[in-house]
Amino acid sequence: MRVWANITDCLERDGACALVTVARVDGSTPREAGARMVVRPDGSFHGTIGGGTLEFEAIRKAVGALRGDNARFFLQSVSLGPDLGQCCGGRAQIAIETMKAGMLGQARRFAALEAKGTAFTTRVQVGDGRAGERTLHHEPSDQLFTLKDDEKGGEALLIEQFGTDRRPLFLFGAGHVGRALVLALAPLPFEIFWIDSRAEQFPGPVPANVRKIAVKDPAAQLDEAPDGAFVLAMTHSHALDEEIMARALLQQRFAYCGVIGSATKRARFQKRMKSRGLNETLIANMVCPVGVTALKSKHPAAIAAGVAVDLMIRDEASHQQAAAGGRLAHN
Repeated sequence: MRVWANITDCLERDGACALVTVARVDGSTPREAGARMVVRPDGSFHGTIGGGTLEFEAIRKAVGALRGDNARFFLQSVSLGPDLGQCCGGRAQIAIETMKAGMLGQARRFAALEAKGTAFTTRVQVGDGRAGERTLHHEPSDQLFTLKDDEKGGEALLIEQFGTDRRPLFLFGAGHVGRALVLALAPLPFEIFWIDSRAEQFPGPVPANVRKIAVKDPAAQLDEAPDGAFVLAMTHSHALDEEIMARALLQQRFAYCGVIGSATKRARFQKRMKSRGLNETLIANMVCPVGVTALKSKHPAAIAAGVAVDLMIRDEASHQQAAAGGRLAHN
């Protein structure tokens, strides 16, 4: 969800809204720390902090806070079992910040940053039940929400991360599965470069995170891909799939190299790539078949669903490894 775009829209239409954030979690909870929703004065909302009674009560408190004239900021700790009767069993701390029309300029600036598709961090002083004016925070943070108490007992410093770092996905092939996959990945953190030699194969409108590229030599687009990108081949030609995989594996800089197909296709590609001079170590990095292999349906939408799940798992694992490496380097 584009948080600041929704805040901007609410302030323009209603003159007020509330930002509700899961500040901290312990144990089993519906959503993770950093999950957000934007609540309007009439109780309608964008986003989710997990649904159920927790979300219902957060919306109710946010609407109540919006009835006042002044902007407010407060935290509430909730035990999901004893307090709300939910079976999750964990605890959550919820932050509620009301915003008024005077914050519209600030909201528009952050909405513009958000629209660029990269993450950014803000900082704001919090005290006396209200938050001050946000500014950009240029020090890196791996936490979506961090509230640091002032050792002298004064205001606290709230550091938040907004926006999303999207994984570049170079998707080759605009056939039935390719079309289904871009729809499955539309709301997920991927920036998709959709490549095919046949311009007429692309549909007219595509999701906002998709860029259509029609070129005579699709495999050459790998030279434009950034390090750490995902590469997925599902073209109309096995020869082209092979060329894309061979080039991707040889460059040894992509976080994922997958090609749609069966175990038989994988065995044939292995032999052909050996004849190209690729060694066993490089070839072992090729993923084929792709997606969740336990799913047996061959319907394009089902294949796309399985691939989307697998890509999300791999993307999360890659981010966790990077974060762990950063913590080790810091220590």
